[in-house]
Amino acid sequence: MVTIATWLAGLVAIGIILIGIRFLLQPVASAEGYGVPVSMNAYLTVKGVRDITAGLVVLPALLTGNQHMLGWLILASVFAPLGDMVVVLRNGGPRAVAFGVHGLTAAVMAVVAAILILV
Repeated sequence: MVTIATWLAGLVAIGIILIGIRFLLQPVASAEGYGVPVSMNAYLTVKGVRDITAGLVVLPALLTGNQHMLGWLILASVFAPLGDMVVVLRNGGPRAVAFGVHGLTAAVMAVVAAILILV
């Protein structure tokens, strides 16, 4: 179970890094996928940098095999997709994106974190 959770944590880290890179390279299309279309490239660049950083933060724990610390870092990071979900909902974005992308990401991260912390 811990091995699967560790792999999922790695996939989450790589996924958010790739999302961040997409925000840097295709900001407007990325914003539409986020659920709230925005045409302010500076804001979208900041979002990209934030996402890349969020993914990089967990890599040392992942690469050193410190599964307990990895779990705590993933748990602390759950705030980002939950916040993203609220932003999408408060700005009239699609509920399917809010819950199906951001909410589901937060739920998966919370389960992965619980496994890594408790096992």
